[in-house]
Amino acid sequence: MSSNRFEQLTALGQSLWLDQMRRSLITSGELKQLIADGVRGLTSNPTIFEKAIAGSNDYENDLRALTQKGASVQEIYEALTVEDIANAADLFRGVYDASNAHDGFVSLEVSPLLAHDTAGTIREAKELFAKLNRPNVMIKVPGTPEGLPAIEELIASGLNVNVTLIFSVGVYERVAEAYIRGLERRADAGQAVDRSGSVASFFLSRIDTATDKELEALQKSGAAPAEKITPLLGKAAIASAKLAYESFERVFYGERFAALKAKGAMVQRPLWASTSTKNPQYSDVMYVDTLIGPDTVNTVPPNTLEAFRDHGTPAVTLTQDLDKAKKVFADLAALGIDFTKITDKLTADGVASFSDSFRQLLSVIETRRKEVAVQTASASAKL
Repeated sequence: MSSNRFEQLTALGQSLWLDQMRRSLITSGELKQLIADGVRGLTSNPTIFEKAIAGSNDYENDLRALTQKGASVQEIYEALTVEDIANAADLFRGVYDASNAHDGFVSLEVSPLLAHDTAGTIREAKELFAKLNRPNVMIKVPGTPEGLPAIEELIASGLNVNVTLIFSVGVYERVAEAYIRGLERRADAGQAVDRSGSVASFFLSRIDTATDKELEALQKSGAAPAEKITPLLGKAAIASAKLAYESFERVFYGERFAALKAKGAMVQRPLWASTSTKNPQYSDVMYVDTLIGPDTVNTVPPNTLEAFRDHGTPAVTLTQDLDKAKKVFADLAALGIDFTKITDKLTADGVASFSDSFRQLLSVIETRRKEVAVQTASASAKL
């Protein structure tokens, strides 16, 4: 067996993706090396791009050139992000081809301001996919109620979709249904279903942060003793993921999907996201080591990637302790904790957080745009 932990994960059926994007990742050769090491895909989000564009000089020349051409703030944003995603997709194209369209995907998100706009999401997703014009690009769409019909339509239209901001098993199951309906529409129309790629991104660490906060408040108020609280701390996210995987196996290894599978359709893999450990008392690889299993993806930020490279434990763990996972939710309910309320709020907060990052990014671009305009006018005045 390979001593490379990334390759060991691949052998166990899980693909390791990088949750990061900045231009220097490509220009420095770092991403190329990570692909050689066994990283098999990449995800981005508005917060990642906000930090990359606002926090570096990587984009200064392009931003200046686009501004001088009279591009709008939105046009500049799309040009910068589309270029990065296109270049990353080109680097991953070999993985995509070698895996027969199973891996090698790079994800770009539709504007989070469209999270509750079905028609707007469909329109922007199709525009971005056409601009990128690469088969190994996934368009990220949030798993909101308004996002679900968009997911179905986009899959039916032949796009690859990364469904994001999933926090509950119930929402996960509705996402899987939307994917299958989209594929069935393609099949019914006589269109190929064997190149449609999709993942369902289940966000993890945020679940524990929110649930732990409620548990600690119960203990502090004296409403529950420490012996009932402590065993549940840091357990809700992993328990949720294991139950989601149980649903995945039922849906995608079942009779209904078998008809699509016979036509070459790929399963919609669960993807574990938000995998950096927020609580320093927890293991820095807890959202990797505990959730390894076939037909899954784990997208990790650079710090978690390096932690797993150094001391992760590649072994199938996802299907273990399912009874314990179910007991976590029984125990939470017994304490009066409304987990659905927690996950609904996490979805709303996730959309709000990405929207804030997106607005901040547009604000940064607008500021830079104005600076360039002033500098250009000043230079012209001196001539």
